Amino acid sequence: MNTSKPTRHLRAAQAIKGARAARRHTRFVVTVARQLDEIAPGTVRVRTVPVTRDDRRRTFVVLDSATGPVGADREQHRAAFGLLSRAFPGADWSRPQTYDARTGVLAVDQPTAPAALGLDTTEEARP
Repeated sequence: MNTSKPTRHLRAAQAIKGARAARRHTRFVVTVARQLDEIAPGTVRVRTVPVTRDDRRRTFVVLDSATGPVGADREQHRAAFGLLSRAFPGADWSRPQTYDARTGVLAVDQPTAPAALGLDTTEEARP
């Protein structure tokens, strides 16, 4: 029995799907950046760090502009974290995160120290 099987993918259809996904991503990045700017004007980066204080888990939030920290109150920090936690429901907020509003990238923020400080005590880190 002869059954037809597609032997190639239509590139035009793939291009259309890719363009739609890019537009959705661009709209998402612009929307989140606009909302962050409404919450705390000038915000381009949000850093979160989970902390435990008095046996309670909390999240420390830092709002940065292109030139340094943004002067924001507690409610603005809380609103920025709420916006990001709703925008990225699958993110692991138990780890430090950094969100860049210019690119729309949420990444795990791994702290590093210059090797000259000698803080790395593992065998692999020694010269």
